[in-house]
Amino acid sequence: MRSGAFTLVLALALASCVTPAERKCRLSGLWRNEQDSLMEISAVRDDGDFQGKYLTRVTLASVCARVSPLKGAQQQPGKGGWPTFAFTVRWDEFSNATTAFAGQCFVDTGGKETLTTMWLLREAVGSLEEDWKATRVGRNVFTRKRTPKGKILPIWSPSCEDASSPTP
Repeated sequence: MRSGAFTLVLALALASCVTPAERKCRLSGLWRNEQDSLMEISAVRDDGDFQGKYLTRVTLASVCARVSPLKGAQQQPGKGGWPTFAFTVRWDEFSNATTAFAGQCFVDTGGKETLTTMWLLREAVGSLEEDWKATRVGRNVFTRKRTPKGKILPIWSPSCEDASSPTP
């Protein structure tokens, strides 16, 4: 029994010595934030560029949110670090606004991947006098959503043709 306990203690000690480089955080895949919005990022290219889709559950107007395109870039991490990234989302299907996100990817000792982001949302206004209210700032934390393989974000998109559907 003692050798089993020793093996367990040794395994736990070794697991806690795993460096960030050994616990890689991959941006590609499906992510959900605390507002229940969904983001699907395609494969990150060798140069760090990526694209994807974003389905917000929060809208500026009382309209149906549609899947919106996102484009971004990931900075490759240095030794022992986690990757930083930035991306923009164009809400042109239902709003005259754009959001820029900047963040960092982390993996905890249990393997849970988290994206922490800060964002700036710029909404179009009608005049220079209204400029003061055109930019909003916020924070989102995304966690990976495990799903079957394939592009699944369109499956979760609300039907905008059904007028009786509540706006998310």
